[in-house]
Amino acid sequence: MKIAVRYYTKTGNTKRLAEAVAQAVGVEALPISSPVTEQVDVLFLGNSYYAFSIDPEVRSFIRSLDKSMIGKIVNFGSAAMLNSTYKKVKAEADKVGVPMETREFHCRGEFKGVHKGKPDAEDLKAALDKVSAQLAEERRSYEHAASLRARAVRLWSSNTGVLPTFTLCWMRR
Repeated sequence: MKIAVRYYTKTGNTKRLAEAVAQAVGVEALPISSPVTEQVDVLFLGNSYYAFSIDPEVRSFIRSLDKSMIGKIVNFGSAAMLNSTYKKVKAEADKVGVPMETREFHCRGEFKGVHKGKPDAEDLKAALDKVSAQLAEERRSYEHAASLRARAVRLWSSNTGVLPTFTLCWMRR
């Protein structure tokens, strides 16, 4: 399973969460200025509210995504005042046809002295725990799908003596 982590931050709070998420999944957290150039099954996207919406750069990043390259987006982030950005991110993802995972991680972030020290070690651990649990579930689902594909290929080739051409697509992933 291929995974990417991208984030947008103005204060550094979401970057800290992105680094925790990236550590949990074993990839590098990159800013959204780094496009997703390889096909990924899961894109963890970190962002926050700025002036009661997602930042225009986040909106542009989502609009630049190629739905054939992204399996789904998992939203995460921090904010001082408002809660989850899920609805705003989903609205943009829907426009480009990229599915969204309904589960996400969100915590408070420090802004101008409000929620001082957030996200803290407890928040980072909660992000790690949530992502680790979600990743374990994704892997089980991915392995189950791979096993079904392998079984279908075996059945097809045993009945026809020919390896189906769609197998090559699965092998490239």
